Amino acid sequence: MQFYLETNRLILREIRETDIDGMFELDSNDKVHQYLGKHPIKNKKEALENILFIGRQYKELGIGRFAVIEKSSGDFVGWSGLKFNIGEKEALNDFQNFVDIGFRLIPKYWGKGYATESSVATLQYGFNTMNYPIIFGAADVENIGSNTVLQKIGLRFINTFYFKQTECNWYELKKEDYGK
Repeated sequence: MQFYLETNRLILREIRETDIDGMFELDSNDKVHQYLGKHPIKNKKEALENILFIGRQYKELGIGRFAVIEKSSGDFVGWSGLKFNIGEKEALNDFQNFVDIGFRLIPKYWGKGYATESSVATLQYGFNTMNYPIIFGAADVENIGSNTVLQKIGLRFINTFYFKQTECNWYELKKEDYGK
């Protein structure tokens, strides 16, 4: 899959095997995994497995999370993008076969607006290019940063639910409400 988007400060592109160092820095960080079950990866082999999994999503589902690259430095910041959650294995809040928006950034890039900036571009791509009728989002209720971003980009809070004994907020944005 060839994918490329630009924002004012960022490039969003497909995640590549050459991103292994950045993916390891991201997914081995305890702070990043504070609201993700507290299971950071331990080695670069696991980072590569994550990259290959995302690559399979591109091929099989036509969408996946994308590398976020800081234009000014060329640095791998993390990932942002859409994911098609398919089947019962990936059911969330009693939903399956849905598109969700997500983002995960290396902590030194937190607080710069990159999650919001990349997510705005991702929503535009999802609604205008992929023509999705609805995009969902979810975040641990205690993850103030992620909840704030989801609300800031226009997703509407729907309800709370439990995922692996963690209380989460569920959001949605319908195409007809996008940009209002």
